[in-house]
Amino acid sequence: MKMFLTDLVLVILFVLLSENDYNNVTVLNDFKYKSIDGDLVGVVGDSWILKSDPVSVTWHSTKGVKEESHDEIISVLLKDVDGLNSSVITTNSSYFYGKLIARAARLALIAEEVCFLDVIPKIRKFLKETIEPWLDGTFNGNGFLYDRKWGGIVTKQGSTDTGADFGFGIYNDHHYHLGYFLYGIAVLAKIDPIWGRKYKPQAYSLMADFMNLSRNPNSNYTRLRCFDLFKLHSWAGGLTEFGDGRNQESTSEAVNAYYSAALMGLAYGDTHLVAIGSTLTALEIHAAQMWWQVKGGDNVYDEEFAKDNKVAGVLWANKRDSGLWFAPADWKECRLGIQLLPLLPISEALFSNVDYVKELVEWTLPALNREGVGEGWKGFVYALQGVYENESGLQKIRSLNGFDDGNTLTNLLWWIHSRGNEDDEFGHGKHCWYGNYCH
Repeated sequence: MKMFLTDLVLVILFVLLSENDYNNVTVLNDFKYKSIDGDLVGVVGDSWILKSDPVSVTWHSTKGVKEESHDEIISVLLKDVDGLNSSVITTNSSYFYGKLIARAARLALIAEEVCFLDVIPKIRKFLKETIEPWLDGTFNGNGFLYDRKWGGIVTKQGSTDTGADFGFGIYNDHHYHLGYFLYGIAVLAKIDPIWGRKYKPQAYSLMADFMNLSRNPNSNYTRLRCFDLFKLHSWAGGLTEFGDGRNQESTSEAVNAYYSAALMGLAYGDTHLVAIGSTLTALEIHAAQMWWQVKGGDNVYDEEFAKDNKVAGVLWANKRDSGLWFAPADWKECRLGIQLLPLLPISEALFSNVDYVKELVEWTLPALNREGVGEGWKGFVYALQGVYENESGLQKIRSLNGFDDGNTLTNLLWWIHSRGNEDDEFGHGKHCWYGNYCH
């Protein structure tokens, strides 16, 4: 049987062929043609096995926060935690509400990392107050419902308005929205195991909506709703048909979904969930680095596109958009930010190529001179600048007077102060992201 696979699959396949004898396949290196995804190369064989090294799932940064930076982070952490108040939240959007939940959960893990546990009780209270109403059906103005027709979860708003919650009712962006909720649930289950046991059925239902692996035709949820097992990345589009096929904008939010599911597996001691979540995380990262991150000289895209675009906007099955659903192509800070948020320990793996990070930031920085650029988007640009110019990134972050609704100054300082030394090795080096699971 002849099959044609993209470079993404072939990378995995070549590693596999060099390490295993049970793959009776032939790769036809000279039998290929160009496509929008790169060269399609012929492969002859009846079947083959594809394996990926799962990415390490960590609650905290791999290298830790510099001890001399603890005091600065703690002083800001106290202010951010003091501002947590569930009664003043005005949004009932599943997306933006989920971001607020995950934002608070980040503060708990940062508090652990800088050894300042005094704030944990208040964060735990906030997480309970914000998560429980969504899980027990008492949230005012919205909530989650089970849809028997399509085998999935929809929001109350989305069940009657296809435009509500960014189309969640017609299955748009499910892994994005639910990923934020899973992150908050994972952290709360970690710091309050009794709560975690009580709400485990609801937590697993949210996860299964987009990460169900069952082939049982009677399963409550569609199998891997968003993840494409041939392309090896997710699609965010739901039931709506488009002329250019399916699409996905934010790879980082897709990564967050599977990463958060893996963290939930850690919290519940579910090694199977950790394994599946981390594997899908690794594949999503691999795809993001190949198709969304446009690097000089990688020959995936033509020279003109690569020159004008250091990052794809919306990736479609049949085309690439420079612009975003919510911003034009010249808003480069948004194009960078939507591929980075939410800023997490796993972001280090997603942006592990420091040379590319520098290319991307230098391509983006001039856009910050445009009138009306949001402070929240600047924060993500400065965070990546801090990867290769740590002190410069730090000073710019300290000067910000606003932050993305899913981000905090605490989180940005945590990122900057946990970057380590410039000579640290990544990938398969000293700080290897592919290996044993880490708590």
